[in-house]
Amino acid sequence: MLQKMKNMRWASQLSFFFLINAGLLLTAVGIAIFKTPNHFALGGTSGMAIVLSTLFPKVNVGGFMWVINAVLVVIGFVFLGVHAMGWTVYSSFALSAYVSLIEALVPLTEPLTNDTLLELCFAVFLPAVGSAVVFNIGASTGGTDIVAMILTKYTSLEIGKALMVSDAAIVVTAAWLYGPATGLYCILGLITKAFVVDGAIESINLRKVCTVVTSNPEGVKKFILEDLNRSATVEQAYGAYTHQEMEVLMTVLTRQQAAALRNYLRKNDPHAFITIVNSSEIIGKGFRNI
Repeated sequence: MLQKMKNMRWASQLSFFFLINAGLLLTAVGIAIFKTPNHFALGGTSGMAIVLSTLFPKVNVGGFMWVINAVLVVIGFVFLGVHAMGWTVYSSFALSAYVSLIEALVPLTEPLTNDTLLELCFAVFLPAVGSAVVFNIGASTGGTDIVAMILTKYTSLEIGKALMVSDAAIVVTAAWLYGPATGLYCILGLITKAFVVDGAIESINLRKVCTVVTSNPEGVKKFILEDLNRSATVEQAYGAYTHQEMEVLMTVLTRQQAAALRNYLRKNDPHAFITIVNSSEIIGKGFRNI
């Protein structure tokens, strides 16, 4: 039993490490391949690095990200302590390393395509999905997240507004350096980024809350327990119109499992009543920890 628990813990840690690096790598690809060549300074450490690499062209974006993240990590140690920083330290330097690696492997002096809007879509989408993956496992991509952690601890300032102000300052600087067209693209990307991150997190966590009302519950319960390998909450009820005794089963399933349950009911219990509701916040055993 002890060995099994150790194996499960090891598998969980391995999964966490894989996901955090996958998310950071996606973010780095978006920065190095799409943001940097187009000067899409959408805020954060990457936006600051893009602006600084233009003002001081001897250092590339990856180099400035190392410097900025190092400064922020030191500030985080001073104001938050070593233990509070957690995986943020790793994320900060790993993201800088991935950006530097991609810049070395795929050196771009101009945009990949001539379609600026297409480039903006990938410049927003890839880092947003990468950030969503990292946030979803309880980590962060570092950078300005450290500033947010400090502000949360020491002030009552609304973090979202504070970070939006700093991002807006970077965008204004980009518009001054690269022209109004790039500035407007940066504004569009900045606005879109928040929605894409939230949407990606919800999509990753999306589950189907299924409520089944049936007068023949045994087959349904067996199917949920044995075929879907899930559990269910059962309540006794009766029909307001028919006055017949019945049971209500509530279970939380993935998309594929919900479709399988619907198909099972269609074939085996056509008089059953089922409602299926989307939810991205399922907390408990078998899902996310509290």
